Amino acid sequence: MSMFPDFRISGSALTAEKTRLDTIAGNIANMNTTRTVEGGPYRRRTVVFAEDLAVARNRRAIVVPFVPSEQVKRTYGGYGVRVDRILADHRDPMMVYDPEHPDAGEDGYVRYPNVEIAKEITDMITAQRSYEASTTAIQTAKSIYMKALEIGR
Repeated sequence: MSMFPDFRISGSALTAEKTRLDTIAGNIANMNTTRTVEGGPYRRRTVVFAEDLAVARNRRAIVVPFVPSEQVKRTYGGYGVRVDRILADHRDPMMVYDPEHPDAGEDGYVRYPNVEIAKEITDMITAQRSYEASTTAIQTAKSIYMKALEIGR
């Protein structure tokens, strides 16, 4: 058993939220990209998180040979979060009439990415708040461990 699970759990949240912020920044940076390597406009990307229970099962394998994941969760609590995958949004691109654009079709419409700046800013604020909460949890755990050390003196 790890002596400081709080740091590991909060650290995994910091890593996951950084990936989410990087993905949001990529979406904003590509909101006018009409050509990609795959062809067509850029597709908005979203991050999917999952609870990190694989670590819990592996760490307890000696003590507990096999228990269903729900029982592991109930008995040992969570072990952090991980990025499960990054998905491309398959909604239709926005069609904007601009016959002068080099990527305009014969009808004069350009296919722009399905990125909405208001949604991206909202997601960015949510990710920032989650990042701040994890940082606060680390600071609180650090403070508690320091107080415990002072008691031992």
